Amino acid sequence: MTFKDFKRLYKIIRTFLIYGIDEALPRNAYTRPLRCWRKTLFWLRNQHKEQAFGLRLRLALQELGPVWIKLGQMLSTRRDLFPPEIADELALLQDQVEPFDGKTAREQIEQTFGGKLETWFEDFDETALASASIAQVHTARFNAEQPLAGKEVVLKVLRPNIQPQIDADLSWMYKLASWIPRLSSEGYRLRAVEVIREYEKTLRDELDLRIEMANAIKLKANFADSPMLYIPEMYQEFCYQNVITMERIYGIPVSDVESLKANGTDMKLLAERGVQVFFTQVFRDSFFHADMHPGNIFVNPNHPENPQYIGIDCGIVGRLNDNDKRYLAESFVAFFNRDYRRVAQMHVDAGWTPQDTNIDEFEQAFREVCEPIFAKPLSEISFGQVLLNLFNVAREFNMQVQPQLVLLQKTLLYIEGLGRQLYPQLDLWDTAKPFLQNWLDEQMGIKAFAKNLKASLPYITEHLPQFPATLMDALKQQTQIRQQLHEINKKLAKRQRWQKKAFALVMGTVLFLGTLWQFSTLPLWANIGLLTAGSILWLTALLSP
Repeated sequence: MTFKDFKRLYKIIRTFLIYGIDEALPRNAYTRPLRCWRKTLFWLRNQHKEQAFGLRLRLALQELGPVWIKLGQMLSTRRDLFPPEIADELALLQDQVEPFDGKTAREQIEQTFGGKLETWFEDFDETALASASIAQVHTARFNAEQPLAGKEVVLKVLRPNIQPQIDADLSWMYKLASWIPRLSSEGYRLRAVEVIREYEKTLRDELDLRIEMANAIKLKANFADSPMLYIPEMYQEFCYQNVITMERIYGIPVSDVESLKANGTDMKLLAERGVQVFFTQVFRDSFFHADMHPGNIFVNPNHPENPQYIGIDCGIVGRLNDNDKRYLAESFVAFFNRDYRRVAQMHVDAGWTPQDTNIDEFEQAFREVCEPIFAKPLSEISFGQVLLNLFNVAREFNMQVQPQLVLLQKTLLYIEGLGRQLYPQLDLWDTAKPFLQNWLDEQMGIKAFAKNLKASLPYITEHLPQFPATLMDALKQQTQIRQQLHEINKKLAKRQRWQKKAFALVMGTVLFLGTLWQFSTLPLWANIGLLTAGSILWLTALLSP
């Protein structure tokens, strides 16, 4: 361990102790050595005893810096792991840090592009438009020598030397996570190492800005000419691992409800379109923007009567396969039909919970958790909360974590909260039901059968001439298998007969020898009976086929 590593470790320990995070340790035999060791650090006392634990945890992560802040943000979406009061507090973490120097950003862009900035751009603003833990953005415009002369752009620049800091902090996160299962029996349920692994993957993806570029291009293509969603243009020839260039957009922040109303926006349609955009991404495209918090969503100020969302920052996306979509659609439909057995069976059929799961107990667990939700009117039921309840129950039955569904549940909560903020009377079920029903019809109805048959037609046509020969081979193999089974049965029957003969001979011999041995001590009728029984056993063995 280098001095720098030791210094960082001390900073982490000190921060957790002065905010009293160690008080969450269970008091048992496993944690006794840690509690004793903690007493030796007597100068690091809890300086925030009067504050709630959730607030203390948020402040501690905030003090530890960007990598820990982003971890806290991710953990705030894992409401299957934390009680609401802690998750709500972590959700307040802001991924905003002081911008690095604009001259450094200019140098990084020039080094990446291989020339002076003025070769391509003019009016480059060295003051960052926005700054976050991974990157910051600057505005400029293409100069007169470029095909898009005068077009306003945003350049997103990765923070310099961020990789070593991320590597160091992730290393300590893994070490701390590996200790959690040893602290109590409940520690295994948290699957802390799995959570950090999931976080690392998301973080590593954000370190390559080309991934964000590719995601934005795909989303833009999926919603080409859509009145519901607009994604800014990416200028691929100016996109690299540490710098990307995109179209600058102007919009009203979706959280600025007063400005939206002042602009004459149709708030009901805007709220409904948020839900429609989400379910279109999920069920039509199997690819969704998974970081749709208010800071990444704007509303086009033009044509407010036909409002259009503008989405930015596509670094985090989710992907779903048909199995995931079937789970979602059928889960929601089964939930609203109160068919909890179907919900339980789907988890097992999908392979997410063990095959030996007791379905009756699983069904009852879903019923106990989900049934109280129906005390609310249907229009007020939260889809995100429904998913969360399903995940919580399934985890108690050893469900494997499905990162793509956790991302989806987080995004769904964002969308629901946003929709009801814009239009409190929004009926989520009424807006989402057509998407669920259409997808199920496409997957399971006559159309689905025709579609699958059409997709399989080339394969069927190609292999049809081979079908008679294949059928004959199968029939021959079936006949051979029957013959082999017949031979095996004959051998087994023969072996059983020999075993019976051997048993009869042995028992007959034992009776004869025993009778001769005790002949003088037994009464006459007993000797005659034993000799008769032995004779019968011998005859049975000798005469049986």
